[in-house]
Amino acid sequence: MEIRPHRTINRKKTKEIKVGNISVGGDSMISVQSMTNTLTTNIKETIKQIQSLEEAGADIVRVSCPDEDSTKALKEIVKGVRVPIVADIHFHYKRAIEAAEMGASCLRINPGNIGSSDRVLEVVKAAKDNNCSIRIGVNAGSLDKTLLEKYKEPCPEALVESAMYNVKLLEDNDFFNFKISVKSSDVFLTVKSYRILSEVCDYPLHLGITEAGGLLTGSIRSSIGIGQLLMDGIGDTIRVSLSSDPVDEIKSGYEILKSLGIRARGVNIISCPSCARQAFPVIETVKELEKRLSHVKKPITLSIIGCVVNGPGEAAQTEIGLTSGGQDNNLLYLSGLPHTKVASSKIIEKVVQLVEEKVKEKNI
Repeated sequence: MEIRPHRTINRKKTKEIKVGNISVGGDSMISVQSMTNTLTTNIKETIKQIQSLEEAGADIVRVSCPDEDSTKALKEIVKGVRVPIVADIHFHYKRAIEAAEMGASCLRINPGNIGSSDRVLEVVKAAKDNNCSIRIGVNAGSLDKTLLEKYKEPCPEALVESAMYNVKLLEDNDFFNFKISVKSSDVFLTVKSYRILSEVCDYPLHLGITEAGGLLTGSIRSSIGIGQLLMDGIGDTIRVSLSSDPVDEIKSGYEILKSLGIRARGVNIISCPSCARQAFPVIETVKELEKRLSHVKKPITLSIIGCVVNGPGEAAQTEIGLTSGGQDNNLLYLSGLPHTKVASSKIIEKVVQLVEEKVKEKNI
């Protein structure tokens, strides 16, 4: 029996595919993705950005390939990075073939946009020959005209119909190494589309709210949409789409997964919003700790509570906890038990020290 059954997520087991060395679907971990915003032909800057995404924890990175020069650049880009690279292709089937030949681990395409069945067959052959998977990427903003005429506007049924049409194109060509996305900037439309799609197929699903917005708005919008689906047990890989530094997408993605207990990376800080009861400056303390502990990759839970109302209770649930009793009488907890008192002026240094010690313990 689960200790906390209310936290149980019954994840749907989908087919497992490979994106390079990363498994997507089945029992594999839910992977976190982002996309470069450099010119792909600027190989040095693109590699540099991908490496920063790797450092932030990206499992997979997508690169746009709008022209032949971009697909040619992939060969050097793939050599210079560790993560699998997804080539983003929209219309020209030759770009997909070139990307597969240049070392892309996955092709993001909409097979219906590629052209004739012969062209789809050529893309599938290139993917097979180069051990390359495919993502069927359906977006509400670029639905086929016939579907818009049929449904009058983007709706869940239209997105799913588009996805399943493309699924059949690949299946008819004896290709099954693919995942699917049905994205919109509308949270309601996205969530409903994925729920329907999850019922009608067993292929792995790539989750995301497309064109979600800036750092704050986009992170909130994405957490609502992606979070609902993950709690339903739907989803095998995620991307938080932000008008921000791509590294922020990785950070936001991990925060969503951490909040649901699905996957942990780095320090998970639980802190109060502060009020008149606070006995030390909570907001400033948390900001500084976030900065000082941003390099930590091992999963560690830390609670920072400014008074005794909820402090001891939160500390009992985290690996390291801090609560205040007033008059510079702050108490640090380790594994839920009182550990030592600390003056307000020493909080930052002491907490950082304890976190570093906990990291060393976990590395043994």
